[in-house]
Amino acid sequence: MAEYDIALVGGGLTGVALAGLLKARGKSVVHFAPAMEKDYRTSALMMPTVEFLAQSGLCEDPDSLGYPLRQIRIIDATQRLLRSPEALFDSKEIGREQFGYNFPNADLLAHFQQVGEGKDGHIDQIDARVGLIERKDDLFVITDSHQQEHHARLLVGADGKKSMVRQHFGFAYDEEPFEQSALVCDFEFERSIGDCSIEFHYENGPFTLVPAHNNKINLVWLDRHKVLNDTMGLSDDQFEQLLAEKAHHLFGHAKLLSKRFVFPLTNIHMRTAGKDGVVLVGEAAHAFPPIGAQGLNLGLRDVESFIEALDEVAPAGTPISAAAARKISDRYAAKRTADLIKTSGFVDGLFKSLLSDFLPAQALRLSGLWALKTMQPLRKLAFKIGMGR
Repeated sequence: MAEYDIALVGGGLTGVALAGLLKARGKSVVHFAPAMEKDYRTSALMMPTVEFLAQSGLCEDPDSLGYPLRQIRIIDATQRLLRSPEALFDSKEIGREQFGYNFPNADLLAHFQQVGEGKDGHIDQIDARVGLIERKDDLFVITDSHQQEHHARLLVGADGKKSMVRQHFGFAYDEEPFEQSALVCDFEFERSIGDCSIEFHYENGPFTLVPAHNNKINLVWLDRHKVLNDTMGLSDDQFEQLLAEKAHHLFGHAKLLSKRFVFPLTNIHMRTAGKDGVVLVGEAAHAFPPIGAQGLNLGLRDVESFIEALDEVAPAGTPISAAAARKISDRYAAKRTADLIKTSGFVDGLFKSLLSDFLPAQALRLSGLWALKTMQPLRKLAFKIGMGR
């Protein structure tokens, strides 16, 4: 029976990124990554994350893959009594050429899959789901859906919002479903939006246009479940008209380029992301609405922190003992706690402030945006939080 340093559950972006970096460090890994449908979404990654991708070898040439994001424009499109001023943020204010890049998820995944090739590490990729996880003495025993057993000393859950690893090992967390869902698709306008991400803030969530290559726009539209589900019944022509209306006809007619997808929104707040030789990364450790481009950024910071903890306890070429596994999980949890609290609180507060019909909350948001618009120190603080550093 094969025995591995690490068992990694989950074949999404964070799981595949981590698998490649583990192989590059000479670790033996069993990776449960059943085949998934192509992910047509994109992810806006901020420059600190992009720099980590380049330095780690996950994506050494971001210009060849991503589209630069140099400006962020926020427009209050609500009909409320108190409305916020339009705000424009430019990356040059913080001395950068861009805030980050917008990456196609499928292309990122292909890059991540190539990491670690030619290195000494060994990865057995299992095209099967996990059926059962048990702990026997100092080993995790994982039985896959083909009834095959696999043994490992350290367990990593990168298995998403409904994480089996999180549930099985009793991680404490709070889950909060929202009345809103998110609709994503690709389209283009007659007039380009350039390299500016534009957010129209409506009563039930933002309507966000993120620029991509070849004048393509990636839409992330947050609204009530029924509203978005109803749009799925519209013809392409009707939906294109609606897109132009939601953007106040600023960029001309819209042309749909992809299918439309709707998914529900949930908050997941963790007490800790690691304990007793078990580690959670990505949406297994946190989930929140797609606002402020924080989701995958936070997941890749999980990967970065895990690799730091691993290198500190069991550097390249060093096998992982049961004691080392516990030390790695504890050290990882300590590294992630502050960032998880700060980022989750930031996104949660921002999203709920957008939805609130409570006049004092609207007044607070209004004054906050005026302050961001006019007070340079506060703008720099907002940039720092948004960039994740």
